[in-house]
Amino acid sequence: MLKKIIVGLGICSTVLLAEVPLEQKIGQMLMVGFHGTSAKPGSQICQDIKKYNLGAVILFDYNPVDKSKPKNIANKAQVARLTKELQACSRDGKLLIAVDQEGGRVQRLKSKYGFYGKFPKASDVVKSGTSQMKRIYEKMAKELRSVGINYDLAPVVDLDINSKNHVIHGLGRSFGKSPETVTKYASVFIDAMHKYGVLTSLKHFPGHGSSVGDTHKGFVDVTNLWKPVELEPYRLLNHKADTVMVAHVFNKRLDAKYPATLSRRTVDGKLRKELGFNGVVITDDLQMGAISKKYGLKTTLKLAINAGDDILLFGNQLDPRRVVSTKKLVETVKGLLKEKKVSQHRIEESYNRIRRLKERL
Repeated sequence: MLKKIIVGLGICSTVLLAEVPLEQKIGQMLMVGFHGTSAKPGSQICQDIKKYNLGAVILFDYNPVDKSKPKNIANKAQVARLTKELQACSRDGKLLIAVDQEGGRVQRLKSKYGFYGKFPKASDVVKSGTSQMKRIYEKMAKELRSVGINYDLAPVVDLDINSKNHVIHGLGRSFGKSPETVTKYASVFIDAMHKYGVLTSLKHFPGHGSSVGDTHKGFVDVTNLWKPVELEPYRLLNHKADTVMVAHVFNKRLDAKYPATLSRRTVDGKLRKELGFNGVVITDDLQMGAISKKYGLKTTLKLAINAGDDILLFGNQLDPRRVVSTKKLVETVKGLLKEKKVSQHRIEESYNRIRRLKERL
């Protein structure tokens, strides 16, 4: 009898999987930023989640359009209400709700909104020792969970190997110079997040620690500065990592034509085939200057999907004139499929990886 039920369930789940419309599989591959401190049923973001089966959203406190108003984060009770509303719009209650919460300068849940907001930066937290670090990051994870945030775009596993680097070294975002040290402390961070059911993302592949530029602003070439040792944390953590975030750095030694995010040689070749990472790959924000100043939306989506990226991040945060709708993203990908510029196989592959990731929630 039990065997029959199991077989029946197996058939049923296969049928259900096949029945998911293509545009909803594409929707699962998108993480978008939106304006608003609530997500009532009639709101644009709620409609997008429902219609396109949107896979993920990202929350910000700073509002680039109106600095006097919050973008998504006003206070603790409001964020908890917002995430509940967002999940109510989703089909399975497993919408990925992400923030950048590292500690130091990079923490979206600030004390002025009623959160703790005083988590130390990585370069300071390592001085406190492993057991204290564990307590710090468990406190962070517990706070994220308490307001319904289930995905933290952290930890940073870049090596602190360039003292002229403003983005990593200057902000104290690295755990150290050696891959072993970085891996050890990143593991503590991941374990703390997992204890409270929060997913994580190693960043910024294939290494941002050696760079001198800022990919938010434009093109960053690390060819002459990058060292292969920067790949080590990804190799050492490849079975523990939930997701890996790819940076927009350009490295001729890995790909003479494209920056890492849009490079099949880097994502599919290096990260997947060489380092053995089979989980979800998320892009850094595809609206950052390093990408948006050089590539149009259609080309960006084509290259990112073909590179092997699974979650395509559009934060709608950096330039109020470049806000892109979920509809436009889905329609552009559908157009690429029609023109055979991306394959359905690639969409299915990402969709299945994201499904497996969400099963951990």
